[in-house]
Amino acid sequence: MHQTPSWLDEAVFYEIYPQSFYDSNGDGIGDIPGITDKLDYISSLGCNALWINPCFDSPFKDAGYDVRDYTRVAPRYGTNQDLVDLFEQAHRRGIHVLLDLVPGHTSEEHRWFANSGQAGRNEYSDRYIWTGSSFEGYPGMPFIGGEAPRDAAYILNFFKCQPALNYGFASRDRSWQQSPDDPGPTATRQAMVDVMRFWLSRGCDGFRVDMADSLVKNDDEEKTATTDTWHRLFEPIREEFPQAAFVSEWGKPWQSLKAGFDMDFYLNWRWEGKPNGYNRLARNTEDELAGGDDSSYFKADSGTGISGFLADYIPQYLRSRDLGSFCFITCNHDTPRLAPRLTTEEIKVAYGMFLTMPGVPFIYYGDEIGMRYRDLPTKEGGYNRTGSRTPMQWDGSANKGFSQADPTDLYLPVDLEPGAPTVAEQEGDPDSLLTFVRQLTALRKGNKALRPGADFAVVHAPRQGRSFAYTRSQGSDRLLVALNPGRQEETLPLDLVGAGADGRTARPLITLNTGLSQDSLILKGQSFAVMAL
Repeated sequence: MHQTPSWLDEAVFYEIYPQSFYDSNGDGIGDIPGITDKLDYISSLGCNALWINPCFDSPFKDAGYDVRDYTRVAPRYGTNQDLVDLFEQAHRRGIHVLLDLVPGHTSEEHRWFANSGQAGRNEYSDRYIWTGSSFEGYPGMPFIGGEAPRDAAYILNFFKCQPALNYGFASRDRSWQQSPDDPGPTATRQAMVDVMRFWLSRGCDGFRVDMADSLVKNDDEEKTATTDTWHRLFEPIREEFPQAAFVSEWGKPWQSLKAGFDMDFYLNWRWEGKPNGYNRLARNTEDELAGGDDSSYFKADSGTGISGFLADYIPQYLRSRDLGSFCFITCNHDTPRLAPRLTTEEIKVAYGMFLTMPGVPFIYYGDEIGMRYRDLPTKEGGYNRTGSRTPMQWDGSANKGFSQADPTDLYLPVDLEPGAPTVAEQEGDPDSLLTFVRQLTALRKGNKALRPGADFAVVHAPRQGRSFAYTRSQGSDRLLVALNPGRQEETLPLDLVGAGADGRTARPLITLNTGLSQDSLILKGQSFAVMAL
């Protein structure tokens, strides 16, 4: 086991979709200098780490997840030097920066793919997965034939524009399938190590890794071959850059953390109406806007208790807690924002939990002010994800302060509907969502009980009722976190956590709609509290 980078102990991440954050040059698209311009704001949030969605050269058929050149910043975002300058300015403020690595596929316009599709053999022929002829596909894997001089079809990972890189097949039943140990997959791994080394040597602090569990095809359920591939990828990188951090888009922490990642995301999964634990908390509805059928735990009138979430989360937590961090997100670029379906009061209770649970928390840009999911036409392959990718709302000026461009030239339209929140209007408001987020991040700073690996124990999860309480502790530092997303008042006897009846006192650190009697914490409707024990 490698040693987790020490800086993750107090990390709070802020995810930035670069084309939508801040436009510094007035062309309607956010850019790298725009992120640099806003570093002081990010620091003021209490966020000391960034995850920047793909900013590399791309045709943008999938918003940059179709990479055309891993070692060149897309011109619409600036230059490589702009990114190096961002690293330097962030580091001066104590902020670490992760880039987004897409190791499983490239754009069809990548020079590797152009060479791989040639009829004659060359050093890139085995960089991608090609079948035996242009008319041969493979069950369960999308493919394209007749698009290259080479007499073969190529396997896709996602959209038509994203040919899969070749990391081999764990089990093979066709002559064209290669072992992970063959020269082709070996060369692919080396190429990806070179990409990571390129940016780490220029000041990058690590990577969020897209579709990290999908590299080796025909793998078993425990992803044995993919795990081995990641060990091989990480070995030279960990030796050269021991403080580099990696977070996976995997969603099964007992696998991803054993593969060498420091963190994994608790992803928002809802397949054919069946929710996982994270979806049960805040997005348990088929309608991302109205949500009339919403049975999310944090929905005040849902009547849903915490048990469904715990049944999914606790087994995963127990299997992975000694390996690394299983991380909560407020949202991400693929996930519907909580507003407008949840109210500000409902969102506050949700963030209270997200920012005090085990793991390293991630805040999606704009979530700190309650930016709203919007029903918009697709943009750059976003489809129903597009509504979570709109421009950041800074103030009440033109384009909400995002850009000086004509509104028709914006990457996506800003939210001009009544009630659209902005940073400026929430600054200094003691009751704003922005202020509440800052209180939570300030509490994390220097509090050992809220470190990612600090102990977590459920102390109150009634089968009847909406309330939920847990302790976080490390050494002599011990905190009680309690919440009630419902509208009816509930009480938590403090003797359950060693406070109250035995003479110890619970000291309030953050409270929202709570009261304290001699032996109980009173959880009024839509309440949240953190108490020092």
